[in-house]
Amino acid sequence: MTREDRYLVVHQTRDHDPTDYENLLADGIESAFARGIQELDDLVRDLNRACVPSPGGKPWNEDMFINEMKRLGA
Repeated sequence: MTREDRYLVVHQTRDHDPTDYENLLADGIESAFARGIQELDDLVRDLNRACVPSPGGKPWNEDMFINEMKRLGA
């Protein structure tokens, strides 16, 4: 195998298994995308509708979502 043939699957680079919170958030995002939601404001509204927990337990808003994705490295 040459160096050019090597690649990493994203899950090979993580340093821990996803937490329950991360799994719930991922499930909420995937569910919204599966229903065709593409805009940030619609995604945030859907996370709140689905009662996906946010940091600090407050309702999701766009800034909070962006900051959380940055924090999680997404």
